Amino acid sequence: MESTDLYNVRQRFFLGAYKSLVEQGLPDQSSEDYVPILFYKARAHIAIGDAESVASLIPEETENFALKAVSSLANYISTSNDAALEELRDLCVEIEGDDVEATEREKGWVRVVSGTAFARANEVEEALETLGAESTTENLEVVAVAVQIYLSIHRPDLARKEFERAKHWAEDDLLLQLIESTIGLVTGKDGYSDSQSFYTEQLANPSLSSPHLLTARGVTRLLRGEIQEAKSDLEEAVAQQGGHEDAETLAASVVAGGLGPKKGDAEETWSRLISAYPEHPLVTGVNAKASEFDDLAAKFKVPPLAIPTAA
Repeated sequence: MESTDLYNVRQRFFLGAYKSLVEQGLPDQSSEDYVPILFYKARAHIAIGDAESVASLIPEETENFALKAVSSLANYISTSNDAALEELRDLCVEIEGDDVEATEREKGWVRVVSGTAFARANEVEEALETLGAESTTENLEVVAVAVQIYLSIHRPDLARKEFERAKHWAEDDLLLQLIESTIGLVTGKDGYSDSQSFYTEQLANPSLSSPHLLTARGVTRLLRGEIQEAKSDLEEAVAQQGGHEDAETLAASVVAGGLGPKKGDAEETWSRLISAYPEHPLVTGVNAKASEFDDLAAKFKVPPLAIPTAA
């Protein structure tokens, strides 16, 4: 059974309270919580765009598979070096060995981190295979990542199958609720009411509240047509980050501005998104459509003007 400290760390990580984890100290190295908390702390650094700091957190000589995996993930995100992906592939093979000294929890963490890296590298099939999607795996973190991948490739039906399968063996804990609310956010189930209720409930807990949750509720409110309330959530998310606009909050602000009466605000926000996050899916998607439109327009031939003739 895990300690209260580790339980709280996991809850905060799942709900996106990354800053609090980055600022939290580590337990003594002799503590059973040392490796798990270090693992989530390192992932929190990666989540806020500070993958470079992971190298100073994790000892180079570590023999722990999960820490090796998160170190490789940080290396891949920092450098886009395919060698880091090979390291993760090797780790995935190693943990399957008969004489490997790793707990089932650590093996699950290796799969979660590796699946995340492969998905970021657009190796979707490899990511899902690594995670054991559509199998009998009973690791809720693994399921959560698989669900995110399915939703990213527009397969909410398969994401729902993973969730329904997990309900048979998983406890009704926070992560399971988060998975359900994420699927609901994509599918629009019950008018997004379940998703909004979940985010609102978590925001009421000061120890778990985070800008990430505010942005998620803001997106939910946009989908429900509650534009002003959505803008309020997004502005509060930025305020909680000291004025910093993370990619998801800024992208949601672009949409909120476009739905509002002042189109100039949307154009200004769009310019900031393009400048700060040129690889964000919203930016690359719009650019791809613009390029496609230009190509089609170039091929279009304007027919000659019809000149009426005398009857």
